[in-house]
Amino acid sequence: MDDVVGVLILLGLAALAVPILLIVALVSVSGLKRRVATLESEVAILRTTRPAPAQPARATAPAPVEPSTSAEVPAPAEDPTLAELLRAPPPATVREPAPAPASRAGAVPPPVPPAAPPRAAADIPRPVAATASTDAPPPRPRAAMRPPTEPDFATIALRTVKRWFTVGNVPVKIGVLVLFAGVAALLKYGADQGWFTLPPELRLAGVAAAALGALVFAWRKRDSNRVFALSLQGGAIGVLLLVVFAAFKIFTVMPAGAAFALSIVLVAGAGMLAVLQDARALAVFALLAGFLAPIWLSTGSGNHVALFSYYAVLNAAIVAIAWHKSWRVLNLLGFAFTFGIGTAWGLFDYAPEKYNTTQPFLALFFVFYLLIPLLFARRQPVSRRDFIDGCLVFGMPLVAFSLQAGLMQGGAFEDSRMPLALCALSLGALYALLAWGLRRRQNFDVLAQAYALLAVGFATLAVPLALSAHATACVFALEGAALVWLGLKQQRWLPQLTGVGLQLAAAAAFVIGLSNNGINADTVIANPIFMGALLISLAGLATAWSFRAAGHDALALLAYLWGLVWWCGNGAHEIEAFVPYASAPDAMLAFAVVTGWLAAELHRRHPAGALAMTTLVALASAGPIALWQADVHLQPFAGHGLWAWLVYALLGVRSLMCLRDSEHRLAGAAQFVWWLVWPFALAMLLSWLCTRHQLADGWYVVSLALPALVLVSVALFRWPWIAAPLGERFNGWRPALLTVLFSALSLWWLGTLFYAGNTSPLPWLPVLNPMELAQLAILLLALRWLMPEGRRGNPPSSLVVVLSVVAFVWITSVVLHAVHHWGGVPWNDGLLSTSLAQTSLTLVWSVLGVLGWVIGSRRGQRMLWLAGAVLMAVVLGKLLLVDRGNLGDVLGIASFIAYGLLCTVVGYLAPAPPRTSEVEAGETAA
Repeated sequence: MDDVVGVLILLGLAALAVPILLIVALVSVSGLKRRVATLESEVAILRTTRPAPAQPARATAPAPVEPSTSAEVPAPAEDPTLAELLRAPPPATVREPAPAPASRAGAVPPPVPPAAPPRAAADIPRPVAATASTDAPPPRPRAAMRPPTEPDFATIALRTVKRWFTVGNVPVKIGVLVLFAGVAALLKYGADQGWFTLPPELRLAGVAAAALGALVFAWRKRDSNRVFALSLQGGAIGVLLLVVFAAFKIFTVMPAGAAFALSIVLVAGAGMLAVLQDARALAVFALLAGFLAPIWLSTGSGNHVALFSYYAVLNAAIVAIAWHKSWRVLNLLGFAFTFGIGTAWGLFDYAPEKYNTTQPFLALFFVFYLLIPLLFARRQPVSRRDFIDGCLVFGMPLVAFSLQAGLMQGGAFEDSRMPLALCALSLGALYALLAWGLRRRQNFDVLAQAYALLAVGFATLAVPLALSAHATACVFALEGAALVWLGLKQQRWLPQLTGVGLQLAAAAAFVIGLSNNGINADTVIANPIFMGALLISLAGLATAWSFRAAGHDALALLAYLWGLVWWCGNGAHEIEAFVPYASAPDAMLAFAVVTGWLAAELHRRHPAGALAMTTLVALASAGPIALWQADVHLQPFAGHGLWAWLVYALLGVRSLMCLRDSEHRLAGAAQFVWWLVWPFALAMLLSWLCTRHQLADGWYVVSLALPALVLVSVALFRWPWIAAPLGERFNGWRPALLTVLFSALSLWWLGTLFYAGNTSPLPWLPVLNPMELAQLAILLLALRWLMPEGRRGNPPSSLVVVLSVVAFVWITSVVLHAVHHWGGVPWNDGLLSTSLAQTSLTLVWSVLGVLGWVIGSRRGQRMLWLAGAVLMAVVLGKLLLVDRGNLGDVLGIASFIAYGLLCTVVGYLAPAPPRTSEVEAGETAA
């Protein structure tokens, strides 16, 4: 039994000594940091105020210096070291010498040096000119002193522990610790030898009396030997706590109530001594002993009311100390022990029937630690009130609200989440009142902004809490955004990293909750899933705003993309869950354009490239969504698509106006994309109309190109209509817009050459049918676009060649379509092998060649005449290689006869035009 007692005593001593040493070390580290900062500031002042070395006087005339054996030239002074700067007194201002005061009685006046005997003028050395010496080395440049680097935390902690054992009253520090061990060993040895024959009560009373005597002695020495007195006071109070513990646990001579009451008295006394003597370490010791007392004096009764009542008294003492002292470590220890032990009790021993006896204590602790940050800020100097205790300001509401949610699980609150939502709303109102009150006071702006963020966060959190149980994810997201803001405000990386980690944890918790509980939402928008994801998205966007305000553009972009992904994913999930499949693409189009419009409005007030790009992508997304609409309900404007496209038109124009006001370079790209979307969507609408009314393929293919044709015509002849709303800023995009439209129309033009182009129910006419009229319109518009502004009547030769080839291809297509529609030849690969098609091509090509010959000859255009000749040569080759197989029928014979007659007529009507050299020679001779 005695061995067990000894082991328990030694363990108790170690348990008390180790936390005390750690707390003292941490406190000393903070003090050491302040001292280092003070020394660095003083060294900087000494460097800036140290007078410059005197410059040697420059002689008026150089003179030789006579050698002297008694006088030596003084060596140049070296730069003072850091130790010399620290020992040197601060420089004083130069004043006129005052008359020497009368010497005091008994004071010995300083010796006066004897006057030097006068020397002859020849013995007086003359000053040396500054330019006369060439052997003296030039002054060395002064090396710049590197700023001292701060050691890491481990080095500071080791130095602090070493300082604690080597600086100050070391004997009393070590002696108290050794005395503990010695007294414990003596007690054990005496018990083994049977020395103590007195009852346990007397023995404990003797030890307590000795401890009280030491405590009184230490109190009397508090002014003359502070370090000794504080160490002895802590040791004496520790011995008294050990006496109480031994009387209750080991000897069982004291009831639990008395032992608990004595422990409270001792802890309160230690706290009072700490406040009166401004001893933070003693206060930390008292607080640790106070919070650990219920643990080592526990009887296992499980009386939580008594435990929390005792903790309420301790926390009231912490509030009282915070009124007079700004000891942050004391506040954090109280918060950690109170809510840590309360959380542990709630996990292992709480039951719904204990709600009525637990809720008042949680509210009381919340009020305590709501007041402590206010008192901490009030105790700070006026210039330092922007430094707030972020752990308590943001951490306490998070922990307290989580505990409140745990208390409301089961019992009367099992089937309703509304009480917790009302609790969150009440917290939001409370923090809003605090923020409003602090804004009316000076130098509390940071704390007021922090409370305003918490107010908005809890007010927003009340919405999903009223409908779901995603409280943890929402709290983490809002708390993370607030911590990032606070870290940027205080220029500290730890809160920023913590805030980002909390937002990632919120996203993970949200996804895990969806996978475990499934998707159970009954109301669109006003459901927990939507509101939870919305809060995560808004937290990310708020973080992006904070990073951008601090100048961290890369981090702001990442946070913005994170928030935007959650925003878009949340909207897509809501549409999939609540919108019917037939209307899903329409809702998605409206959601996309609303997102782009919101980004544009924000961009107009706070320009940012990411916001402008969001608007651009939102406007461009209408193209793929239009394909989705056509797949679901055959054309984009069916069903609710008409309303969606109306919203797209209105908000699209408004978005472009917002980008115009901000003068961003992506404004033109956004309008460029917006104009391309409309012909794409309208083409699908017109093609659907042709299919619905069972029109022929000629009408169908024209419907695909008609919107683009109209847009090209307006862009060529009424460009200001297209340039609005950007106006002249969109003029630079005109070539790009026309290039894209003509490229699409060119592909359509080439593709329609292989279509039959039926015009049912109308009869087919050459050229005067929808498809060939559209082809001709494209050629004319292209000619109008490609013609230079200053050469409308005389186009370049290269353009003439290209357009001639294209026109030849188009005329050939018209002939083949006429053969199909009027000749009854099927439109397939065998069309070209028929004699009717070959004869028609021969006649038309021959007519074209003859026209080229005649017009070129009459106008003196040799190139046109040669083109006609080449075409006639091609027709001749075609007759010899292809049409000779048709000489057995009338059409083949007719083609040969027609070609021959045309060549004969051309030879008479269109001789070759004169060469350019001949014309020039004739003009010269004249």
